[in-house]
Amino acid sequence: MLKIVLNCLTVIFGAAAIACGFNLFLVPHHLLSGGVAGLSMLIGYFTKFDISAMYFIINIPMLIAGWFILGKRFISLSILSVVVTTWILAWVPVQSVVSDPLLASVFGGVMIGVGAGISFRVGGSTGGFDIIGSIVTRYRDFPVGTVLVGMNGLVILAAGYLNDDWNIALASMLSIFVTGKVLDQIYVSHTKITVYIITEHTDKLLERMLTTPRGVSKIKIEGAFSHTEKDMLMTVTTRYELVELKRIIKEVDPSAFVNIVETVGVMGSFRRR
Repeated sequence: MLKIVLNCLTVIFGAAAIACGFNLFLVPHHLLSGGVAGLSMLIGYFTKFDISAMYFIINIPMLIAGWFILGKRFISLSILSVVVTTWILAWVPVQSVVSDPLLASVFGGVMIGVGAGISFRVGGSTGGFDIIGSIVTRYRDFPVGTVLVGMNGLVILAAGYLNDDWNIALASMLSIFVTGKVLDQIYVSHTKITVYIITEHTDKLLERMLTTPRGVSKIKIEGAFSHTEKDMLMTVTTRYELVELKRIIKEVDPSAFVNIVETVGVMGSFRRR
């Protein structure tokens, strides 16, 4: 229960960082973030629609898709992030902290990257293109930040065309690039992890683990002191999927011995077919 509360507080803090990055750095200079936030800003700049309302509305179909593909826990935290971000966007006044658009793009990007990164670290996201990025990285071996930068580039091209001001578009692109790099430093989902699990509940644990997209190897071992034969399960996964794997292990066998090692590289088929 305490962990759930801490995760929710982390997501709320991340949402606050993102909303402040928008209203204190990017929006005052008519700069763009990426993804759903960028689309919301574009609509807000060229129409009378409120940016916070558009951010919430556009996120709804993304959250629905993520609910079925990424799981209820992930999307529950994402819904919390979207709701809190929407509320803080409406509450924090749009006021420029710095007068230089270049500084605004860099520091706004840092705040958004930190907010998104810590949300990912606890198993959630900030909604929008983050959900699409998570879906892509679940099935393809790409860093989340890199995926988001690629998708967000399309939003920036649209901004440059509509504004007829490529200075704003390039400054926005810098902000998105900084966001992606900060996100990848905080949340490295593309980093491979090898997990060794010594358990007395092999069959139950295997049944749950084989529902994941990663393969599992079963190795017979013997305790050096007790001479008792046991099973050791080995799997290679990602940091993103490690959160779910830990949850499965704790539910099936809380007393299991688990050794988690960062993997330098993987050859052969990484994804179970």
